[in-house]
Amino acid sequence: MPQSEASLDDLSSNGSYDSDEEDYRLAQQEWEESLEQLHLLVSVVVMPFFGKWLGRRWSHWAYARYLRVGLGKQFFWA
Repeated sequence: MPQSEASLDDLSSNGSYDSDEEDYRLAQQEWEESLEQLHLLVSVVVMPFFGKWLGRRWSHWAYARYLRVGLGKQFFWA
């Protein structure tokens, strides 16, 4: 009888090992899906918004510098 208990313990320990491995695999898969969603969020929402903001800031700075250098209407129409 002790051998049967030992073999049951071995089976349960192997079963928990497989379960732990399966849990780890599922957690890893969920983590990768979360990273993919975060990547999509950044590439579809954040980067275009930041690019638009940066482009507008740059254009205002460039236009002010353009006028300060003296390349305004008087330069082209005079």
